[in-house]
Amino acid sequence: MTARTPRYSGVIPPVVTPLTADGELDRPSLERVVGHLIDGGVSGLFALGSSGETAYLTPRQQDQVIEVITAAAAGRVPVLVGAIETTTNRAIERANRAAELGADAVVVTAPFYTRTHDAEIDRHFRQVAAAVDVPLLAYDVPVCVHSKLDPELLLPLAADGVLAGVKDSSGDDGSFRRLVIGARELPGFSVLTGHELVVDAMMLGGADGSVPGLGNVDPHGYVRLHEAAVRGDWAAATAEQDRLVGLFDIIRAARPGTASATAAGLGAFKTALMLRGIITTNVMSPPMRPLDAEETATIAGYLERAGLSTV
Repeated sequence: MTARTPRYSGVIPPVVTPLTADGELDRPSLERVVGHLIDGGVSGLFALGSSGETAYLTPRQQDQVIEVITAAAAGRVPVLVGAIETTTNRAIERANRAAELGADAVVVTAPFYTRTHDAEIDRHFRQVAAAVDVPLLAYDVPVCVHSKLDPELLLPLAADGVLAGVKDSSGDDGSFRRLVIGARELPGFSVLTGHELVVDAMMLGGADGSVPGLGNVDPHGYVRLHEAAVRGDWAAATAEQDRLVGLFDIIRAARPGTASATAAGLGAFKTALMLRGIITTNVMSPPMRPLDAEETATIAGYLERAGLSTV
């Protein structure tokens, strides 16, 4: 079996998009987020993913996010950029724009809104890859796009050089394990888990790294977890994962019945970053709402219990 040398590995957080009080991009806060993540030891940045509110941002705002993140990263780590669009031509347009603005790779979902067959999804990835000059990763997030990217679809695309990797946020651990097994014969293909509560288990199973939204709040913790897993210290990896599971409960701070799961999760991440002094506001894209003072106080308690400082 060929030794694996995946192009992308380690911790690659999906970078949040801080906003000003009037809903525009908060550039200084985003620069601080990038610095916070790189200081935490991450090995890459994923801009314009779900945690970056990409579906809520206008094309102008998306361009601004790419510009700020690539400039702030300054080549220290690769910047992967989401080109998440409903159909192939739209994804190609966004992917090429991301590459023009400095993306090192692009991340693309299956088509959505339209009803799509696996044969069309295969054609979609092949046509996007042929049209862009940077590596392409697939983003498996069926809760949002309503199509599951099975190993039987992804592995032939990887073998043909279409895909450089996959970010798996499906929550289907059996499918992920089958993907890891198939990737053993594809040494350059990166298998990254977005299942942030079981990174230790996914690493034990052969994942190359993780793309954890909670990594915005505690990049150091996820890097410690990854490094422990790489050196085979599973007791340390498990202990770190257990602590992060407790911290992840910040997503429960939003009052039930007042916010979607997306708003509760992203709102918690932004509120935690605000409490840590990294971003200025916890403003969310409409129609989502920011967490209020009572919810913010709840999150402060979780940060304290996780050993994270606030200002």
